[in-house]
Amino acid sequence: MLITNASKYGLIKGSYTSEQLELTSDGKKVCDENASPREAARLKAKLAITDVGPFNALYEKFTNAKLPPRATLIDSLREAGTDSDHLEEGVDTFIVNLKAVGLLQNLSGADRVVTIEHLLDTLPGATPTAAAATIPPIVVGGGSLITQEQADFEATCFYITPIGEADSDARRHSNLFLENIVEPAIQTVGLKVIRADQIDKPGMITRQIMEYLFRSRLVVADLSFSNANVFYELALRHAVRLPIVQIIRHGDPIPFDINQMRTVTIDNRDIYTLLPNVEIYKSEIASQARRALEAGVEVDTPVSMYFPAARLAI
Repeated sequence: MLITNASKYGLIKGSYTSEQLELTSDGKKVCDENASPREAARLKAKLAITDVGPFNALYEKFTNAKLPPRATLIDSLREAGTDSDHLEEGVDTFIVNLKAVGLLQNLSGADRVVTIEHLLDTLPGATPTAAAATIPPIVVGGGSLITQEQADFEATCFYITPIGEADSDARRHSNLFLENIVEPAIQTVGLKVIRADQIDKPGMITRQIMEYLFRSRLVVADLSFSNANVFYELALRHAVRLPIVQIIRHGDPIPFDINQMRTVTIDNRDIYTLLPNVEIYKSEIASQARRALEAGVEVDTPVSMYFPAARLAI
């Protein structure tokens, strides 16, 4: 998928079946550590937004305006000729790309789609003294659960999160993220979100949690509060190598063992930092979920990276 998408975005020549791959002219410039920040930003905006027909149509329509509601973006993408099956994914990818290249900025308390000229004006023209660190991409994938017994799990996303007592900070945090960010994001990929305290089946709760960890189509792991139960459950999911999306609140550390897994950071320090970015967080989670579910049979995790032959089969 990385090779296919890099080719579609004009970064490389060749496909995943090619014996050799070659960077395009623009790809070489984007990857050049000695390129000026302005030139790199201009090329990234070109490759990620303006060279992609439907994205460019949205960008031209909403430049210099607040990021519109999701329904408006979907309608505009439909008007641009996008197939109805790809509207949700298209909007998520558009928003993620805007943010990634710097064309979505928080100005005067609202997320606004800025011009490329505005973006370039905020950057130095000189060559940087040191290259910025890059986040290593993760190769993630989804498994197919085929037995009738697993039909419900195939349509389920299990949300592992610190729950806490009814009036605790952890419970309020979990409710906020679940109802306003995680659930709306995951609904766009056709899955129902279940949290441990929402399991309505009779039986031992620990066994049920493990069953959801081992069999759910997707798991969203909230690493906030550095909760021991969450990390234990995440490790079990790693062992079965099935799709995972990691999220965390701003300011909490990501332990060394899992900091190579891409994680969506949600800034909920106050209402002024959270509300303007809720749609972006939902799009980031939905985009990662789609990549995880589409990529392949098994997910690369810290377990599989260091012990490729190790598998937990259920």
